[in-house]
Amino acid sequence: MYEHNTTVRVRYAETDQMNIVYYGNYAQYFEVGRAESIRALGFTYKEMEEMGVRMPVVHMETRYLRPAHYDDLITIKTVLKELPLEHEIVFYHEVFNENDKLLTTGKVTLYFISTQTGKRTVMPQDLKNTLAPFFTAGNNEAI
Repeated sequence: MYEHNTTVRVRYAETDQMNIVYYGNYAQYFEVGRAESIRALGFTYKEMEEMGVRMPVVHMETRYLRPAHYDDLITIKTVLKELPLEHEIVFYHEVFNENDKLLTTGKVTLYFISTQTGKRTVMPQDLKNTLAPFFTAGNNEAI
């Protein structure tokens, strides 16, 4: 299992009249978590595209438990529970406030898409090799 934490300060523009983060902004928070988790592995989305792969979101689930407010420092926990075997990768997200209270959870599914053909493909081998040590045979049959 691979985990990464990213912190973000809630900006005023991300809140509504009630001083609560607008629900639609959580998709952006999840994206920040994914991008930074990949960056922590030594890759960027730009480099992935240069390797011939795009990663569009194809499904997203979100559960809102508690609100975040303007100027809160939130932590976005991003987890990969399984090493991708085929064309899809699933990220699990949890957003916490400064008091470590769980605010929101999410599950985001992306596909690996070839930039040349526009069709589904597999994870780039370099990324797979970097992620593999986080998974053991007991956690993922592919290892």
